[in-house]
Amino acid sequence: MTKAPAILTAGYEGRVQDEFFDLLSAAGVAVLLDIRAVPISRKPGFSKTMLAAGAQARGIRYVHLQALGTPKAGRDAARAGKAGEMAVIFAAHLRGEAAQAGLAAADAIVRAAPTCLLCFERDHAQCHRRIVAERLAAATGQSISHL
Repeated sequence: MTKAPAILTAGYEGRVQDEFFDLLSAAGVAVLLDIRAVPISRKPGFSKTMLAAGAQARGIRYVHLQALGTPKAGRDAARAGKAGEMAVIFAAHLRGEAAQAGLAAADAIVRAAPTCLLCFERDHAQCHRRIVAERLAAATGQSISHL
């Protein structure tokens, strides 16, 4: 039996697009799973359209699951450095129907191909992608690796 690949996570804070995609390519990522509620960025190359084009150019499939993004109140808490408050808000959000459907879709994706969850924050401990990765790993038995 082949061991399933780890669920990878990465934040693009402080990175440029080429560096970011080099990191993903080196890690063997086949799917970039964008879990931002709002897939736009003031950072060049990281808004949805440019990110998807950059992924495609590297042979990486891009998928955006908006339902797994942090609600505005959670994003505000994260920006204020209140990671605990963000986690509480996000946990409540994950109980919703749309988020549950998003988790089911993400589960299927991470089981099928080496996948990296994407958000902004460089430090996974301060980001909701850690919470999503932990939920998925609990369901799939995969390990987690933060890039």
